[in-house]
Amino acid sequence: MSAFCREGCGACCIAPSITSPLPGMPNGKPAGVACVQLDDELCCKVFGQPQRPAFCGGLQPSAEMCGTSREEAMVWLSRLERATQPV
Repeated sequence: MSAFCREGCGACCIAPSITSPLPGMPNGKPAGVACVQLDDELCCKVFGQPQRPAFCGGLQPSAEMCGTSREEAMVWLSRLERATQPV
């Protein structure tokens, strides 16, 4: 994962929904469900590979998004997910 990612976090691979297909999840993934490409150390198995969804590559870590803990990142990303859902 990015040098800016917190080790053992994986919040960005769990909290948001992904509507595009990804390896092992041809219909995307719902919010709150761990991506099948998340390994036991909570790292992305397709990071930097062409089959990684554009959504994932566009989601860049930031102090605001990541907070000071995995829990804060999950809360922030879950709120963002709810705020951006179609009405």
